[in-house]
Amino acid sequence: MIALFYIAGVIAVISTLAVILQTNIVHALLYMVLSLLSVAVIFYVLGAPFAAMLEAIVYAGAIMVLFLFVIMMLNLGQHTRDEERSWLTPRGWILPSLLSGVLLVQLISVIGDLDYDIIPEQVGVMEVSSLLFGPYVLAVELASILLLAGLVAAYHLAKSK
Repeated sequence: MIALFYIAGVIAVISTLAVILQTNIVHALLYMVLSLLSVAVIFYVLGAPFAAMLEAIVYAGAIMVLFLFVIMMLNLGQHTRDEERSWLTPRGWILPSLLSGVLLVQLISVIGDLDYDIIPEQVGVMEVSSLLFGPYVLAVELASILLLAGLVAAYHLAKSK
């Protein structure tokens, strides 16, 4: 299981870098699906099968398909590909590299302060579903309306061209 964790971690990092460096947007989206699926494997190996299934079904399944439909609807061509290539200059990587370094230092300091003797409590499907459709039903519905509004806005932006 430890080997599977590290293999999935390496695949997640490589596919995420491929998302960033890819100029073809459909290929970048496929790499992002691969990254999300490898994160689902990591969740499963860490003992959270419900979170792994949610990651695979909701993120890698539904939301990425929605992104793919929007990308296909916008019909981005060679102009967009050339514009993305111009963003990949070494000068454009200075600020993101510095910010990533700051986040890495913070992550290392937080991991160093963790107490590994604490055992997390088990949360089942019933507890999550009762929260989603109980006190947080408004937030779930607002998130779905926000996704729908984004899809409608993307359609109208693509239609005006």
